Order: sequence, then C-alpha cells, then structure tokens
Amino acid sequence: MKIEGSIALVTGGNRGIGRHFVQQLLDRGAAKVYAAARNPQTIDMPGAIPLALDITDPDAVAAAAAAAGDLTLLVNNAGTVTGSDLVTGDLSAIKQEIDTNFYGPLGMIRTFAPILARNGGGAILNVNSRMSWLSFPGVNAYAASKAAAWSMTNGVRLELAGQNTQVTGLYLSSTDTDMMAGWDVPKNDPADVVTVALDGLEAGEPEVLADQETKETKVSLAT
Repeated sequence: MKIEGSIALVTGGNRGIGRHFVQQLLDRGAAKVYAAARNPQTIDMPGAIPLALDITDPDAVAAAAAAAGDLTLLVNNAGTVTGSDLVTGDLSAIKQEIDTNFYGPLGMIRTFAPILARNGGGAILNVNSRMSWLSFPGVNAYAASKAAAWSMTNGVRLELAGQNTQVTGLYLSSTDTDMMAGWDVPKNDPADVVTVALDGLEAGEPEVLADQETKETKVSLAT
C-alpha cells in the first residue's frame, strides 16, 4: 500500500495513537486524511478533514461513508477499555467493549469495503493489541474483545483478498495514551508505534508487531 497520494480515514483521530496516525499520514504525503471522532470539533490538526463518527452507530458510519467515498485507506483505530472482568464485571461494560473493539471496526469494514473495491482495492489497518493473545485480571473483557478483533482481522484479510484490499493488523503493548494513563508501567511512544505500523503497511505486511514485548507474546503462543 503506497501512502503517498492515498486518501485515508482514521477513526479516533483526535487523540492518542489516532492523532499520530493522522499527522504521520499527512507527513508521508497522503492526498487527504479524514480525522474521525465523535466530536469533530476536537480535531485541530492542520490539513486534516474533521469527520463526525461514532463507530458503534450504523447511521453515523453510513454518513461517514457518504462523505468519504474517495477512500483508499481505512485505519480502524478507535477503541475503548472499561477495566472489566468477565465473571464479575458489569455486563453492559463488557458489551460496550465488544461493540467498540469488535463490532465497530467490523461495521466500518463492511461499509467501506465496497468503496475500497471501487477505488482499486486499497488497504485496511486494524489497531489491535498484545492483549489479543493473553488475559490479565482487570482487563479480561478488553482482552476478549481484542482476541475477537484479531480473528476478525485474519478473516476479513482472506475475504477481501479477491478485491485486492490489503488488510494489516497492528499489535502493540502498553503505549503512552489516555487509555493507559492510570497504569504505572513502561510504555511505548505512540509516535514510534505509528511509524512502525505505517512502515509495515507500506511493506504489505499482514501483521505488524510494534515492540519486543508483543513479539515475545506472539512467539509464546507456540508453547
């Protein structure tokens, strides 16, 4: 996937990793970058096109598709974590994580895949997580949603290959964003994560493992 000249949409593009995606796509020569957020007034990056979008709202997704019919690159970045476990956690919070981290990106793909096909195929980058491959008390609902997102990413890669749409999954460990603000652990620089992700996207990689901890976790699956 060649980023220069591409037309991209980044969900959750107003802060954290999403903000870095928007900026680096512009820096790499994307012709147009839609920065999507529930409140588009929070988009303040010069050159970005603000777009109102709640990925859990099918009507909002349809409206975004109508506004971005020239798209060639979809970055599914928006996500949430509620700090819920599966047995004792509030069921509505668990459903919120599944809706945002699995059904939301899937709905975006289902809506935008025909647009990408019409525009030559393009690419999709799904921001997943090292938690796709492990569980941890306090974030098990998040882990379950990201495990589902990993499987979904692998599935849509196969389903969209025939229309020449590249599907890349990004996997990362703790990264210095608002989502991780309450965790006192070593964290990646989000700018570094996005650089690695976009390098992998341009190289046509099916998976990008952004840091050593994530690489070690993926390798450990074999044991």
